Amino acid sequence: QVQLVESGGGAVQPGGSLRLSCTTSHYIGCMGWVRRAPGKEREGVAHISGDGSTVYADSVKGRFVLSRDHTKNTLYLQMHSLKTEDSALYYCATSPSIRCYSGFDSFASWGPGPQVPVSS
Repeated sequence: QVQLVESGGGAVQPGGSLRLSCTTSHYIGCMGWVRRAPGKEREGVAHISGDGSTVYADSVKGRFVLSRDHTKNTLYLQMHSLKTEDSALYYCATSPSIRCYSGFDSFASWGPGPQVPVSS
């Protein structure tokens, strides 16, 4: 079973930037981030497959960037131009598959999630 360690959450003002990290116990092909805002359903944010291909939710396209360091088994989510509506608990998620064949439905495991409150 994969072990996840997330970091990087914290309060940020609108327009600010933040980077989340997720380090896994071993290499995972399909990984990503989902988020849950208070009172809302869980929402897929972005995912990356083993071949490096990425998919972003429309709400974060052009503002968030997903990348990974294979040598550290770490996934990063760089968030720019943050909005109040980005406030949520962000979960690092993994899939047993190399590729995210089912998009955000590919995920089978989630981390505890760093909180990202965006407010002025």
